[in-house]
Amino acid sequence: MAKIKVENVVASINLEREVPLPKILAKLKGSEYEPEQFPGLVYRVEEPRAAMLIFSSGKVVCTGARSLKDVELLFKRITRMLAKLGVKVPRTYKMRIENIVASTKLGDELNLNKIALNIEDAEYEPEQFPGLVLRLEVPKVVCLLFASGKMICTGAHSLADVRKAVQIISAQLKKIGAVK
Repeated sequence: MAKIKVENVVASINLEREVPLPKILAKLKGSEYEPEQFPGLVYRVEEPRAAMLIFSSGKVVCTGARSLKDVELLFKRITRMLAKLGVKVPRTYKMRIENIVASTKLGDELNLNKIALNIEDAEYEPEQFPGLVLRLEVPKVVCLLFASGKMICTGAHSLADVRKAVQIISAQLKKIGAVK
């Protein structure tokens, strides 16, 4: 199987309580809160690199992380910080994976015209966009294939979804002889 690289993980938790964003802004160094432009407080983390979006409703979104392990670490860190700032944080919370974007290399070259003609529901309009779009139903993901052999998978809710998509598409490409 081709090596899969996670490019971005978006995940969320719900603290199930109101979070006083102006108060948090005043105490959380490096945070930004401009409600006229965006309803959440943005807290950028350098290591591991990601952004934490905190909403007054208690929803916290992590975006930009490169692994599920990093996401878990960041949620632990942000909930501890919020607790220290006086927010009553629940002992447990359910983490929800919203989206995983991953990339892989399927071959040295892909014949996108051949793929477009031989795989049902393939969308390829090179005048509009250089990639071919494949929407899978199971797993429910969207994959972009490029002539360079690169594939980007988005919309996955687990790494297993990404692996399954790579297996399905690789098998289809081999079957029609579109991989060089």
